Amino acid sequence: MSRVATSYLLTCAAIGVAGGVLLWAAGWLSTVLFATVPFASVALAGLWLLPATVALRLLERPLAGILVGVISGLVAFPFFGAAVWWALFAEIPFLLAIYRSWRTWQYYAGAVFVGIVYPIAAAVSFNLWSMPAWAVVAFFALTIVGCLVGVGLGILIADQLRRAGVARLARRRGLASRGLGRGDGPAGQH
Repeated sequence: MSRVATSYLLTCAAIGVAGGVLLWAAGWLSTVLFATVPFASVALAGLWLLPATVALRLLERPLAGILVGVISGLVAFPFFGAAVWWALFAEIPFLLAIYRSWRTWQYYAGAVFVGIVYPIAAAVSFNLWSMPAWAVVAFFALTIVGCLVGVGLGILIADQLRRAGVARLARRRGLASRGLGRGDGPAGQH
């Protein structure tokens, strides 16, 4: 196994384990909130995007978000399905671009997309369609804002890790030097 593959897998594992600890706590907190104040539990939705966002932003490699989602899900085992489901939405904007573009807006597009899909998918659980119109709008808005904040935090963390030199060997090579990545120097170095 090459050093790049090993460093990539180890970086994903580290992000996944840290993300799993976060998601374990967020999952139980969401469960308690859902039982007491269901509406408030969606404010934590963005936390589910955070581990995959960190991985995708830091590594800029295909399926890094999904791999981190699987690892996070294994750590936060009762919430395995949720961890992978949210990671998929973080990955979708890059998959649609066939992993040739790693623009910041793509992260936020994924957040908005899942912020719209999640309330629809969970409408029965929240009894959403029986709420007044203003409450439905607020529910969607709270979910979208939570997702945008989670992605923004993930981008911030990944950018700080990149500046500190973390995962230098694991990052995708060549995109930035061809003008396709978000880096401004050879191989995405700043």
